[in-house]
Amino acid sequence: MTEHGPLSLHVPEPEVRPGGTPDFSNVTIPKAGSVPRPEVDVDPREIRDLAYSIIRVLNRDGEAVGPWAGTLTDEELLQGLRDMMTLRTFDARMLMAQRQGKTSFYMQHMGEEAVSCAFRKALAPGDMNFPTYRQAGLLIAGGYPMVDMMNQIFSNERDPLKGRQLPVMYSSQEHGFFSISGNLTTQFIQAVGWAMASAIRNDTKIAAGWVGDGATAESDFHAALVFASTYTAPVVLNIVNNQWAISTFQGIARGGSGTFAARGLGFGIPALRVDGNDYLAVHAVAKWAVERARRNLGPTLIEYVTYRVGAHSTSDDPSAYRPKEESAAWPLGDPVLRLKNHLIKRSVWSEERHKQAEAEILDAVIAAQKEAESHGTLHAGGKPTVRDMFEGVYAEMPPHLRRQRQEAGV
Repeated sequence: MTEHGPLSLHVPEPEVRPGGTPDFSNVTIPKAGSVPRPEVDVDPREIRDLAYSIIRVLNRDGEAVGPWAGTLTDEELLQGLRDMMTLRTFDARMLMAQRQGKTSFYMQHMGEEAVSCAFRKALAPGDMNFPTYRQAGLLIAGGYPMVDMMNQIFSNERDPLKGRQLPVMYSSQEHGFFSISGNLTTQFIQAVGWAMASAIRNDTKIAAGWVGDGATAESDFHAALVFASTYTAPVVLNIVNNQWAISTFQGIARGGSGTFAARGLGFGIPALRVDGNDYLAVHAVAKWAVERARRNLGPTLIEYVTYRVGAHSTSDDPSAYRPKEESAAWPLGDPVLRLKNHLIKRSVWSEERHKQAEAEILDAVIAAQKEAESHGTLHAGGKPTVRDMFEGVYAEMPPHLRRQRQEAGV
């Protein structure tokens, strides 16, 4: 009988710890424009390689190249730049507000703005997103009022959710933004169910589900892929791989699968990886996947390769688990700067106009914040009323709740 040594458990380790030199040598970045664009009705078996590559449009010189380029006009790109700049400025003001005690909690999007802002432009009215807490760009790019977002963050008297949700967990049916859940991955399978219902009704609306890289380790992720593939649900399933799930690096959830996108291959779902810091590439891939769903060709799984520059939340200190210089070393750059440089390259933008836009956007965000704060913040001003606890819970209020409301005198 063959003798074997003792077994040992493999635990994935990040390339670098705090104090070390950032290392992204394991991130293989294809040349911009080098990844082919298949037909929308392609057989998933023919595009397996797209689950291991990275679709890019913007090259190092700020030029849009390759078969995925050309899905947006200059005017649309200028609006996309403003959307990302607005989200970044909004984040900065709300982070400051949290530090000032005006809200209990906040989560930034720094470095990930292109993912949600560009994706939103590929959707149609009536489509529904099932987002996580780092897709506020879907609202910003969709024209949702910043004042309403801030009212929800401050949980004040004008909070559209009546104080029933944590800050940043927005909800707006009219803007195709399903209520955010603090539980990981629950909405991935809900997105598939919503899409299936749309198909059952013979409707034309599609759904989009969102998770982070860490959430792919949850059972609901796999259940969503089973239902999506079995029933060819009209849904786009998005994985935002920002390298870190709170303090856990993405290798823990990814394991030995190679890429997160590759997990779709076992279910027969077309799977693509895209440069999440390239606004043009994100929009092109989103448009491809949305058209596939709209044409009743089934789901698409997309992995956005990006980087979370800031802390996971205002309760997190990333310096405890990664080098402070790591974000600056991220090889795919800053999505705002990359789009800005592309527009300057096309002679439709300039450094002067960019500075002017920054000032205009800051003024607009500050004005919205002042209006929101006039209705109250966490520790001052107006609050949702006690009566709000009873309203909007049931279509018809049960007798026991009517009695409780009467006893409360509201």
